[in-house]
Amino acid sequence: MSETSDLDAEGMPTLVDRTRVRDQPTTARGIRTRESLVAAARRVFERDGYLDARLVDITAEAGCSVGTFYTYFDSKEEVFTAVIQATQDDMMHPGLPHVEDSPENTPQVVRASNRAYFEAYKRNARLMGLLEQVATIDPAFRELRLKRSRAFADRNARKIAVLQEQGYVDPTLDPSMAALAVTSMISRMGYSVYVLGQPWEFEALVDTATALWLNALGIPRDGSRRDDAH
Repeated sequence: MSETSDLDAEGMPTLVDRTRVRDQPTTARGIRTRESLVAAARRVFERDGYLDARLVDITAEAGCSVGTFYTYFDSKEEVFTAVIQATQDDMMHPGLPHVEDSPENTPQVVRASNRAYFEAYKRNARLMGLLEQVATIDPAFRELRLKRSRAFADRNARKIAVLQEQGYVDPTLDPSMAALAVTSMISRMGYSVYVLGQPWEFEALVDTATALWLNALGIPRDGSRRDDAH
């Protein structure tokens, strides 16, 4: 694995080690075939798990030969990386409803962000469970995942620090520790519901996650400054 991972369109570390993925084919037919293999690989990985997935099952699912597979990928590890590459933007950058990102709108922004995250988690639940499995057996992938998690926490910490200066977040909190706590909470809630099968209703999940996030950071739910709320 290279010393540093590539960045995505928003400057965040990617979950993909680019050295494990070949360049995209240039012909329309090649692009279609590769996309078919990636889609088939995702179905097989989600159905059988990473360890039990076999190349012959992937090629059978895609309706092509093993020789065709090796035209585009060298190994199961490489096609798995391609699966992650195809899904990470949906998971990590889900579309948000339009909410003006201003300090007084922080409760609405948090709610919209949580809603979009849980919707994306639900869409990708089987793959998210698979990521947990692969992270325990692939040190390279685990390191990429840790770098991305740290980068997201750091970004949230900077936002928390700004809101502290503006009087919306409890000033006694350490921004980095608080960011790690709330982002870990939201991630684990998604995992518990959509991977482990906790029977929580979606709106209740969003409501609870949002209330806990705001309470943890000491953000008034009406969007007022902390001094104005007391």
